Amino acid sequence: MTDPGAGATLPGSMLKAGIVGLPNVGKSTLFNALTRSRKAEAANYPFCTIDPNVGVVTVPDDRLYVLQKIAKTSVVIPAAIEFVDIAGLVAGASKGEGLGNQFLANIREVDAIVQVVRCFEDSDVVHTMGGVDPVRDIEVITTELVLADLEAVTKRIEKTQKKAKSGDKEAIAEMALLQKLEPHLNAGKTANLLPCSDDEKTMMKLFQLLTAKPVLFACNVAESDLATAEQNKFVQKVAEYVRTHHDAAYVPISAKIEAELIDLSPEEAKSFLKDLGVDDSGVSALIKASYALLGLQTYFTAGEKEVRAWTIKKGWKAPQAAGVIHTDFEKGFIKAEVVSYEDLARLGSVAAARDAGKYRLEGKEYVFQDGDVALFRFNN
Repeated sequence: MTDPGAGATLPGSMLKAGIVGLPNVGKSTLFNALTRSRKAEAANYPFCTIDPNVGVVTVPDDRLYVLQKIAKTSVVIPAAIEFVDIAGLVAGASKGEGLGNQFLANIREVDAIVQVVRCFEDSDVVHTMGGVDPVRDIEVITTELVLADLEAVTKRIEKTQKKAKSGDKEAIAEMALLQKLEPHLNAGKTANLLPCSDDEKTMMKLFQLLTAKPVLFACNVAESDLATAEQNKFVQKVAEYVRTHHDAAYVPISAKIEAELIDLSPEEAKSFLKDLGVDDSGVSALIKASYALLGLQTYFTAGEKEVRAWTIKKGWKAPQAAGVIHTDFEKGFIKAEVVSYEDLARLGSVAAARDAGKYRLEGKEYVFQDGDVALFRFNN
């Protein structure tokens, strides 16, 4: 997800994180909380139902409000990502069980996976697989994704073999990677764990494998456990699992608390969380972690008209960063005037940053950093 060579395609195609999980793990509660509790944060990004199970969620970022004071504007537009609530999965999905085919097709459409795993015991909430065991739950879903990938790789081998035999160089390289992937997936391992060269990683993107996507585990804990989630034995099991799987991360959340927060005012919500010994229910951390998982970062524009967060991929150079505002900015790029958020916040104004030598002109090769505040010069 961090390929700096990718074209500037973000404006028209917001990146998507798909929420998956077994039944009764709190998946839908979390999706509802993510989408409903975030809609009040930005009038410019009202929660929009593109489909009953798709929601645009703003990315919490306190830096925007510091920049708002400096720019003396009333308009703040945060960054946003899309969350997709994907149909619940059952064992056998790769063979079409339950909503298996729809589930796999929906996962193919997203850029990263947020898997909700149950990390709480409650006799009133039945676990479809018996006792609570988050690693087993993770592996049930992973197995289905691996089986679907194995089927895709087998089909691709059949298709590529003829071309490779005829001496086609690209097909020969592709065949070599597919022949490494097949036994790897057959052993139940995910594609993102296969040792690969940079060229092979680029090639693997063409295969659109489900287990090559980055994964975030949302550990759904009981209300009483949120303040001490890292001591929760189930969360510790997930943390251990994450350490051995590339492109994976975890965030403790409490879907039950989320359900209770939805109808509260921001002040009441703050007070409610304080009584539980936490500053946040976990949703902000989950949104930020999903944003990072997608290989995204933020730069800002700040003026009297508005302060705005712009989403770019890590590693993008100045012209690509300019292109998310308008394609003309990328085509006619001359220079970027840049100051880091830290310097601007510390010095309090663009003039002071300029006087301190912190305001600089950057050319086409400059790689944008998270938190850069920029103004672009371009030819029409």
